[in-house]
Amino acid sequence: MNELITAVNDVIWGYVLIVALVACGIWFTVKTHFVQFRMVGEMFRLLTDSAVSTVEEQVKEKNGKSRHISSFQAFAVSVATRVGTGNLAGVASAIAIGGPGAVFWMWLIALIGSATAFVESTLAQLYKKKHKDSFIGGPAYYMEKGLKKRWMGILFAILITCQFGLSNNSIQANTICDAMQGAFGWSPLWVGIVLATLALIIVFGGIQRIAHVCAVLVPVMALGYLLLAIVIIVMNIELIPHVLKVIVLDAFGIEQIAGGSIGAAMMNGIKRGLFSNEAGEGSAPNAAATASTSHPVKQGLIQALGVFTDTLLVCSCTAFIILISGLYEVPELYDISLTQEALQSEVGSVGPVFIAIAILLFAFSSIIGNYYYGEANIRFITPNTKVMTAYRICSGGVMVIFGALASFELVWNIVDFFMALLTACNLVAIVLLGRYAFRLLDDYRQQKRQGIKEPVFHRSQLPEIENELECWE
Repeated sequence: MNELITAVNDVIWGYVLIVALVACGIWFTVKTHFVQFRMVGEMFRLLTDSAVSTVEEQVKEKNGKSRHISSFQAFAVSVATRVGTGNLAGVASAIAIGGPGAVFWMWLIALIGSATAFVESTLAQLYKKKHKDSFIGGPAYYMEKGLKKRWMGILFAILITCQFGLSNNSIQANTICDAMQGAFGWSPLWVGIVLATLALIIVFGGIQRIAHVCAVLVPVMALGYLLLAIVIIVMNIELIPHVLKVIVLDAFGIEQIAGGSIGAAMMNGIKRGLFSNEAGEGSAPNAAATASTSHPVKQGLIQALGVFTDTLLVCSCTAFIILISGLYEVPELYDISLTQEALQSEVGSVGPVFIAIAILLFAFSSIIGNYYYGEANIRFITPNTKVMTAYRICSGGVMVIFGALASFELVWNIVDFFMALLTACNLVAIVLLGRYAFRLLDDYRQQKRQGIKEPVFHRSQLPEIENELECWE
């Protein structure tokens, strides 16, 4: 069964999805006039301002005045699902299988994919719906409202629930258990049971609790890991030119082209890059839609920044640590163990322990963030509370324990399969609806040129779809 899934994945990824991802990324980059490069400053401004407003919103919430999800909290939830196993185990497996050149293709898919992330998250904001204390939305909603194809929305909702709420959580648990076993010798079964218990406690608290937990965990875990990586890079600064040379030569070298390994580097780099930053996959828009903001483009810009944060920072840190160590050529090391051993070679026995703790924070925040993506899409299909309860038990409990006990190859193959189908479904939708994201971006830029610091959008500005928009009065 595992071999069959592998063969199917190779066909889908090798001949269809890579071309589609790159083509869409380039198309959106051109149509948005290189938004991911030209508006980086605005991205950081919006994120900083929203981080400050998050504190104000939490004060209001305690006083019973507000329970909105801020832009920063929505960003934190999406980064929580991005920054996880893909940054540590995913990067390691990409390098082990595809060689150092896979890192180059990770960078490329992040650079052009951030434009895709902008488009899908802007559309999610545009077509979001009111839901209790916050908002709800995502690809399923813009497929139903924008494309008027509810069947497509239901298909997407099923695929993202299988991908994130179920199979993706098995990968997070699998990596946590491997890291804990390597560092402390703990039994995967018992680690899985503890993880499942903690996850169930949080997911039954809803998006408010998820947002608050992620807003605390994400900055702490990302900064801690980045600081350690910077220290290692500075300690080995003389090796960085060599590392960069190895990455580029392995991505385009004559030997790799002649031997056919350039295809492996490209496929594994793009697959693991997509798994890590999720640009175009349709996952982050579910978190982006929950934010309360004055213009859809604001959240689109913030989510585009999340792609850079994930791949160009965190993934690169892991790649540099592994390549500096030179251990990527050891056949027995191909998952989180490669990252642990690479870190141990640089900082000693504390390395595996640090990685075990880091992956616990990275992956656990991904588990609770992944759960929400499934919840938002199950609500799209049915309001039945029994279905939701069953999903919560499966997502936070059953699949976490399954991942703790399953093999590394099996859980990754399952995720690659659903990720391919999910991404293909979302790419079709955002290509067809992308023109609205382009118009919203033009409007945002025009307001900024007029000296308006905080642009505002009203649905009357898009009269042809005004009746399809529930928010933006």
